[in-house]
Amino acid sequence: MDTLIYILQDRFTWGLLLGLMVAAFLWKSGFTARRHAASEIKRVSAEMKELQSHLNNQLTINASGNEALLTELKSLRQQNETLRVNNAALQQKPGRAEQRLLQIQEIAIRAMREQAPGFAPAWEKALRQAETDMEAADSGLMKLVRRVLPGLANSPPPTTSVIVTEDPASNV
Repeated sequence: MDTLIYILQDRFTWGLLLGLMVAAFLWKSGFTARRHAASEIKRVSAEMKELQSHLNNQLTINASGNEALLTELKSLRQQNETLRVNNAALQQKPGRAEQRLLQIQEIAIRAMREQAPGFAPAWEKALRQAETDMEAADSGLMKLVRRVLPGLANSPPPTTSVIVTEDPASNV
């Protein structure tokens, strides 16, 4: 035991013990830091996998949406081309130019009728009245009557003139 007391009284022993305590403290804090860093790496790695999974899902959804949009765009372009071709074909049909010429001539004839004195203004007034009557007949009650009784709706309205006929019984 005397040797132990002698060793403890030496300055070298105190320095060695103090150094070993500092080394033990540093070793323990390093061990704790490594364990904490390892758990943090695991957490970050799991979070990164989750984010990568979310990103993959989002990219898959966007890709399918883009694919659907591209398919729809392609379909709409084909429909547009088909309609353009059909429209061009309809414009080239026989009689289309003649119908256009007929419409132009009809407009010119109406203008001339309104400008010429005499019969034309009365004719245009009657024509406009007939157009108004047809528009009225295309809506409302007259439309229903025309569907039910086609001959009645197209007949002219009754006039107020009275037709007098001879009664064969009065001659007797």
